[in-house]
Amino acid sequence: MDDNPARPAPGQAICALADIPEPGAAGFRYREGEAMFAGFVVRKDGGVFGYVDSCPHAGWPLAGFNGRFLTRENDLILCAGHAALFRIADGACVAGPCGGKFLTVWPIRVEGGQVFAA
Repeated sequence: MDDNPARPAPGQAICALADIPEPGAAGFRYREGEAMFAGFVVRKDGGVFGYVDSCPHAGWPLAGFNGRFLTRENDLILCAGHAALFRIADGACVAGPCGGKFLTVWPIRVEGGQVFAA
């Protein structure tokens, strides 16, 4: 856990699970004073995964202007900036300039049809 005051505290509701398509992803932005936190949640094959919205190669947000986090096939996470690809289940880079790196996990949990920060 980092010391970013904008990062949702454990237990804070993020959204209804039904608000995220299956398969699909949704991004979330939080602000506390001057601090910003960006994360996204992916649903795929019954799993729900949270990641910090920051490319491990360049540090910029993954989604481009279209707001998409996944490839057209919804099988990998895509960095729109340089087309790096990441596995959904563990955030490992499988193609692009960030080989061997991982997306930063945003711990989440699902309970009662809601997604919460964990």
